[in-house]
Amino acid sequence: MAEEEQIMIIPLLTAKASPRSKKSRKAVNEIRVHVAKHMKAKPEDVWIDQKLNELVWARGIQKPPAKVRVKAVKFEDGLVEVSLPEE
Repeated sequence: MAEEEQIMIIPLLTAKASPRSKKSRKAVNEIRVHVAKHMKAKPEDVWIDQKLNELVWARGIQKPPAKVRVKAVKFEDGLVEVSLPEE
């Protein structure tokens, strides 16, 4: 099974420019779109890990992080799993 793996830092600055009540929701969508673009997949084929989602939402809906470091793994069937890198 050939897997493609990348570690990337995703800036979430456009989420900072969105309305206060939609910032974290927009940040999760930005992660999905950014990973889909760089891993050559469709945004609906990107699966975001629960711990990454909790990191984005940790400070509430109004204060997502400015950038996040993620590990993206693309499987043969085209699905992409996005999670926090183990350190």
